[in-house]
Amino acid sequence: MKPEELNTSVFPTWCPGCGDYGIWAALKKALSKLDTPIENVVIVYGIGCSGNMASFLKVYGVHGLHGRAIPVAEGIKLANKKLKVIVVGGDGDLLGEGVAHLVAASRSNPDITVILHNNQIYGLTTGQSSPTSLKGSKSKTYPMGTPDEPLNPVQLALTLGASQVMRGFAGDIEHLTTLISDAINHEGFSLVEVLQPCVTFNKINTYAWFRERIKKLEQPERSRLEALRKGVWTNQQIMIGEFFRESKPVLGYSYGVLENKNLLELKRKREMNKLFESFR
Repeated sequence: MKPEELNTSVFPTWCPGCGDYGIWAALKKALSKLDTPIENVVIVYGIGCSGNMASFLKVYGVHGLHGRAIPVAEGIKLANKKLKVIVVGGDGDLLGEGVAHLVAASRSNPDITVILHNNQIYGLTTGQSSPTSLKGSKSKTYPMGTPDEPLNPVQLALTLGASQVMRGFAGDIEHLTTLISDAINHEGFSLVEVLQPCVTFNKINTYAWFRERIKKLEQPERSRLEALRKGVWTNQQIMIGEFFRESKPVLGYSYGVLENKNLLELKRKREMNKLFESFR
């Protein structure tokens, strides 16, 4: 399959130059290389500019509630383990409204991949500070400067025990494609934070700003502690690549009532029609 075969008839509505284009391109390239048939791939989208990708990608998808993409993805995977399940969401969606679900998934290790578009702003609602906005950066919500420290999703996931943690850059499509491919094929929870400029509302973190600071990791770190150190943002250097990976028990695979089973294939012991009829 060629990446362009995953295009729909709907042309993207993102602003010209938006980092979402690079992530869209990398995801299509990664999906085109999968051994899994494309009909066995499901993407769950958050609400925001990133979630608009649901209209531009010819893959089974769910575009649901703000911040709730991760639990929906977990439910899909538990119901049918044959599927490759991916979450696409932004920093506002996954780290604001939905941060509790990211915390839970990092700890419980479901077999899903989360691609976190981090443009450090609420773009769809035209420029409010997000959980990853740099301290002091000005926005519509904080015209005098954002007072909060920015949340670092890589360090958060590492601290919580996520089994694979990565960071990429929307301006380096080939490198990002490799990261996404590896994440989809990893058995367990994968977080791929993607640094992406918002060319309309974030005039600080531009393509040039990132390129001056980005440095690639050669290989994953052997310890979480060292990965945490490498995951730090500074004004001089931001590391991208795979920070850490380990093999650990996967939610619904090695323990519990769904061990080695698909919820989809379980036989119900009770007939529900009579119960439903009693309410009609």
